[in-house]
Amino acid sequence: MLRRAHYRRGSGAMVRRTEAQGRVEGGGTTTSIEGPPKRVSIRDVARAAGVAPSTVSRAFSFPRRVNQTTRLHIERTAAELGYQRVHVEPQAHRKHAVAVLVSDVTNPFYFGIIRGTQHQLAAAGWMQLLVDTEESASSELQALNAIADRADGAVISASRLSDQRLAEIAHRLPLVVVNRKPEGVPSVLIDTPGGMEQAIQHLVSLGHRDILYVAGPDGSWSDKRRFGALHAASKALGLTLTRIGPNVPTVDSGAAAADAALNTTATACIAFNDLLAIGMLERFRERGVRVPEDMSVVGCDDIFGAAFCHPSLTTLTSPIEQAGRVAIRALLHLIETGVSATPADDQEDSALSHSIVLATHLTVRESTGPRPQR
Repeated sequence: MLRRAHYRRGSGAMVRRTEAQGRVEGGGTTTSIEGPPKRVSIRDVARAAGVAPSTVSRAFSFPRRVNQTTRLHIERTAAELGYQRVHVEPQAHRKHAVAVLVSDVTNPFYFGIIRGTQHQLAAAGWMQLLVDTEESASSELQALNAIADRADGAVISASRLSDQRLAEIAHRLPLVVVNRKPEGVPSVLIDTPGGMEQAIQHLVSLGHRDILYVAGPDGSWSDKRRFGALHAASKALGLTLTRIGPNVPTVDSGAAAADAALNTTATACIAFNDLLAIGMLERFRERGVRVPEDMSVVGCDDIFGAAFCHPSLTTLTSPIEQAGRVAIRALLHLIETGVSATPADDQEDSALSHSIVLATHLTVRESTGPRPQR
C-alpha cells in the first residue's frame, strides 16, 4: 500500500543554512532538530576495542554469535566512550511504515527509486509513505519532523540538507540516504562519477576536445561529484571543460542550457541528468542544430524515454531500482537491530556495508558522434 504525503514550501523564500546556529531558515520560520555535535560511531568503538567494525555490529545485533569475553570487552569499551545505539521501537510499538523522501516526484529518475523501495517493503510486509520535498531543504526538514512519530525510519534520496543535519536526524530516527555520504549515516551511492569518466573517454574517442558540463541544481551533492570527476578526467587528458549552471533538472531548463551552449566553443555537452539533456535535444532541433553532426549530447540516469527521444540519447545507465531495494534492506536491518551495518570482513556482513556503491555504465546511442569540423 502506498500513501503519499505532499509537503509544499511555505513562502517560496530562499533557503539559507546557518552553520554556527545549526538551523535551516526559510519563509520566516525556523525548525530545529537538536542532537549531539559529535556522535561516537561503531568504528570508534572498534578502533578502541581492537576489533573489526563488523564484530562490534554482531556483538550488539547477534550477541550469541560473538565470544562472550570479546562481547563483554566491546560493551565495556562502548560504555567508556559513551556510545549510544539508535533508538529502536519495541516490536509491539512498530508502525511497520517507512518514509521515502524524494526531491521531485515528477522526475522519472525517482520512479525507479520509488518502485525499488515499494517492492522491498511489500516483500517485508511494511508500508511506504511517499514524500515529495520539491527540491527544498526546509520542506525536507519539515517532512522529517512530521513523520518522526508516524514511521519507523526513512530513506532520503538526493537530500538537500547538510551532512551535520542528516547526522542529527539519524540520531533520533533510523535513516539511510541515497546519493549522499554523510559521516555516520548509512548510504547507498550510484557511481555516476565513474560513469562520467566513461563519458569523457567516449567523447575523446570521437575526437572531441572542448566539452561543456550542464550542471544540476545548486547545493546538489551528486552534481559536485560529477563535475569533480569530469574536471579531473579533462585535466588528465588535456581537454577544455566549461561549466554552465546551476540548472533546475527539468526539460525546460535544458532548453535554456542549449541556448547557452551555442555561445561556447564546445562540440559536446554532458548534462547533469537526462531531463536536461532531452530539453537540449528539443531546443537544438528547433534552432536547426543537428545532433550529433553539429553537437553531441550525453545524459545521465537512462530514464524511461531516453531511448525513444530523437535522436536517442547516449547516457549513463544507473541501477536506480536496485538502489531503492538496497536502501530499504539496509534501513530494515538498522530498525530491527538498532545498529548500522558497517564495512565487513566476511561475506554475510558485506551485503549490508555502511556505504554501498552501485556501478554504472555508459549506454551509447545516436546523440553522440564524431567531432564536427568547424
